Amino acid sequence: MSIKVSKFGGTSLASAEQFKKVKEIILSDESRQYVVPSAPGKRYSSDTKVTDMLYKCHQLYSEGLDFKPTFDIICNRYEEIVNDLKLGLDLTPHFNEIYTTIVKGTTLDYVASRGEYLNGIILSELINFQFIDAKDIIFFNEEGRLDLDKTKEVMRQRLSNTPFAVIPGFYGALPNGEVKIFSRGGSDISGAVVARAIKAEVYENWTDVSGLLIADPGVVNNPKPIDKITYRELRELSYMGAKVLHEETIFPVLEAGIPINIRNTNIPTDPGTLILKHAEVNIEKIPITGIAGKKDFTVIAIEKNQMNAQIGYVRKLLSIFEEHRVSFEHIPSGIDSVSVVVDDQQLQNGKLETLVKEIRNQCCPDLLEVHPNMALVATVGHGMAYRPGIAATIFSALYEANVNIRMIDQGASEINIIVGIENEDFEKAIQVIYKAFVPEE
Repeated sequence: MSIKVSKFGGTSLASAEQFKKVKEIILSDESRQYVVPSAPGKRYSSDTKVTDMLYKCHQLYSEGLDFKPTFDIICNRYEEIVNDLKLGLDLTPHFNEIYTTIVKGTTLDYVASRGEYLNGIILSELINFQFIDAKDIIFFNEEGRLDLDKTKEVMRQRLSNTPFAVIPGFYGALPNGEVKIFSRGGSDISGAVVARAIKAEVYENWTDVSGLLIADPGVVNNPKPIDKITYRELRELSYMGAKVLHEETIFPVLEAGIPINIRNTNIPTDPGTLILKHAEVNIEKIPITGIAGKKDFTVIAIEKNQMNAQIGYVRKLLSIFEEHRVSFEHIPSGIDSVSVVVDDQQLQNGKLETLVKEIRNQCCPDLLEVHPNMALVATVGHGMAYRPGIAATIFSALYEANVNIRMIDQGASEINIIVGIENEDFEKAIQVIYKAFVPEE
């Protein structure tokens, strides 16, 4: 039988009502054998995540302040879930152990991980799956990096004898046994690690949205969902600011070729978005996969006669950025010109003026211009390379909307076209590109 690993996010497990939905989802498919829960998220917009309250507990204790009122709120939150689910589960011993451990001066990682730990205990009781503490099967090395080889070995041995289990997300253990949390991606990474270790058919990532969307719904009204997307396309969109899974989440399953299925806990009948290592290109469908972008860039444009004949010119230019620890986003170039696109956050505290001065002194450009208030918009899709006229469609849409294109950059693989525009045209640009490719229903 094929095996699915199902990770449920904080909004999916924020209340007893959400727990009931999760139970129904898990038990509706017997291939969902391993479940990775997050800590309770927000129940409503003004609510506070349990993990944030745990961080606050550690901070208050570290400052010599009373953290018990905050800790009691956390305990009450879990007790409310247990009572509403009518479970015969007493979490008091766990609460006491956590409280005592904090008082003894434990690590922040331990405190932060207890949200997933407690949620895992509740969920395992609700669906009658065995609870496995993540610190017993997920391991980090001395430097705090995931020890994937040891994790896979121990996890496979343990799970081969445990066909149905709940494994809390977000944390594992250091060689000395101390709890260590993932720096980013949290429970998403835990689920991916489990999926890879047991060679799952698919890694389900359940959240509060029905997969990825072609464009930001805050910019485009009711954008269509993305049915399928490759890891490469996902990386391009993520790099350009789209809110998708963190790269560390994707890596463990990328190499193993395990698909990720992003699903909606509140609408489980929606198929969601399937993230694949490779995908067949259907040029009959929409040729683009997604549109994303970011504001607030500065472009440093340089012109130098016969630049191409001067060996090491661009190396000298980029070494100036390296010396001042300024990274760049893109470097579109021509035969006698090169532009360096830099995030404005990299240019604070007078760094822009310093860079310009150094470039003038060391590179002696014929012309140096600085273009602030720039935005980048990327149109991404494997289908773009197989259909003529994609660039023309993008540029025509922008022209008709009176959006001035200041820069054009296309990746060597032809799966993305990036345009540089003024900040003030950012939303309009995404809207007209979307409309040009996605037919109205």
